[in-house]
Amino acid sequence: MSSIRSSGDLSRRLDRLAGRYARRPAVGWLSLAVAHPPTGFAWSWTADRPYFVASITKLFTAALIMQLRAEGRLTLETRAIDILGPATMRGLAVIDGADRSAKVTVGQLLAHTSGIPDYFELRGADGTSVAERMLIRDEFWEFDALLQRARELPAPFAPGSPGRAHYSDTNYQLLGRLIELRTGSSFEHLVRTRIIDPLGLSATWLFTRDTLDRYDAVASVRHGRRHLWIPRTMASFAPDGGIVSTAEDQVEFLRAFLSGGLFPARYLAEMTAQWNSALGGAVPLQHGVGVMRFSLPRWQSFPLHVPDMIGHAGAFGSVLFADPESGLLIAGTVNQMRPRRLPYPLLARIAASVTAT
Repeated sequence: MSSIRSSGDLSRRLDRLAGRYARRPAVGWLSLAVAHPPTGFAWSWTADRPYFVASITKLFTAALIMQLRAEGRLTLETRAIDILGPATMRGLAVIDGADRSAKVTVGQLLAHTSGIPDYFELRGADGTSVAERMLIRDEFWEFDALLQRARELPAPFAPGSPGRAHYSDTNYQLLGRLIELRTGSSFEHLVRTRIIDPLGLSATWLFTRDTLDRYDAVASVRHGRRHLWIPRTMASFAPDGGIVSTAEDQVEFLRAFLSGGLFPARYLAEMTAQWNSALGGAVPLQHGVGVMRFSLPRWQSFPLHVPDMIGHAGAFGSVLFADPESGLLIAGTVNQMRPRRLPYPLLARIAASVTAT
C-alpha cells in the first residue's frame, strides 16, 4: 500500500466502526490502537487503559527465548529436559504407555508441537478445567500443580509429530521456568529489564502476587454478563498469560518484536515458515514458532480484502497483529471471554479499512 486515502476520513470511519462495536451487549469494554508507520497514520479508541492481554503474553516469552538463542544459551533444538530436568518433564508426553517427554525441544514448546496437554482448557481428573474453575473461585495455582494437571491428561500425539499441533498453555509455563533456570533471574525481572524498560512501555507490567493490589486498575474481565474477580488466578499465569498492558503499549511492543528491536530480525523467517492449526478451527488462527497468524479465506472475508497478519491473540478477547506487507499494526481488546470469535470480525474490518487503496 503506497498511501492512505485521507487520514481524516479513515479516522472517522474507524470511529464509527468502533462505536458500533462498543455498543454491542457482548462487548465487555473496547480498547483499540492502530498504527501505520509508513504513512504516519495513527488512531485509537480508549487506548490508554490497561487490560489483561492474556495469551499475547506468549509473545513476550517467545522474545525472551529468542534473546537467549541469540546469546548462545540455547537453540530451538535444545531438549527441554536438559534445562528443566527429568522430574519436571516426567509424564508430560505419554504415548501408548511410553513417556516421550525427554524428546520435547524448546522449538516444539514454542510452536505447540510438543504434544503436551493443555492444563488450562482441558478437564482433569476432577472433571473440571482451570478455565472452568476460574469462573467459580479465585485461587492461586503453583507451577507444580499446573504440571500435575497436565500429567493427568492424555497426550494428543508424540512430540514433533509431522503436521500435528495442540495449543497448550503448559508449553509456556515450561518455557517460563526454563528461562528462569537458564538465566538465574525471575521471569518478572527478565520481562521488565529486557523488554518493558528498554521499549519504554510505561503502562505494561507482569501481574504477580506482588501486584495483587493493582487489580482494580485493570479493566474488569467479563465472561458473558459476569465480571470476574480473579486476581489470584491471574497472578498464577505469568509466562503464558500474565501481562497487563494498554493498546498503545502493545503496538510499540509488536513493532519492536517484528523489526529486530528485541531479537535478530532474521529469526522471524524461521518463526513464520510453517503454520499449523492448533485450535481445531474454532477461530481463524494458525501457529508458527512463538507467533500466530490471523488468516481469513477469501470466501469468508468477501467483499473485504483482509491481509494475513502475524502476532497473537488472547482468551479475553485481546488481539495484537501486524500486516508485514503494509506495515499496519493493530492492538486491542473486547475484554470478553465469550464468544471467543468476538474480536475477529472487528480486527478484519479495521485491517481492510486501513489497507484499502
